[in-house]
Amino acid sequence: MKRLHEKIRVYLDNCCFNRPFDDQNFLKIRLETEAKLFVQSLIRAGQVSLAWSYVLDYENSANPCDERRLEIQRWKDLSVCQIEETPNVLEGMRDGIAKGLGPLDALHVACAYEMDCDNFLTVDKGVLKKGEILFWDSYYQPG
Repeated sequence: MKRLHEKIRVYLDNCCFNRPFDDQNFLKIRLETEAKLFVQSLIRAGQVSLAWSYVLDYENSANPCDERRLEIQRWKDLSVCQIEETPNVLEGMRDGIAKGLGPLDALHVACAYEMDCDNFLTVDKGVLKKGEILFWDSYYQPG
């Protein structure tokens, strides 16, 4: 069911959250970082809503750099909705895997879908190459 009269809801995957920590000497990485930081400024200003998932918690907990892990974890407090594992999320993950996504990427997409996100943001080349499957209407039909 579509939300009415609410802010745009976005989901940033772990690659997106980590982009500012990558080597900024490459133009593509720098531009992606600027775009991500702009979206985060909209979240901080309350103009865009952030969605968060247990998959972000899981991936971020494995980050060996304390500074990065803590900086990313702070964004959870700014999220307007959070999701844990559900049968629909797992069904969406299986569908994403069948369409060529890796398990964690498929979980991110399924979580974003289940939280009714308007946009899924990533800088992950593997996910971007499979972008045509990420249109919500054709992604999967939950049971």
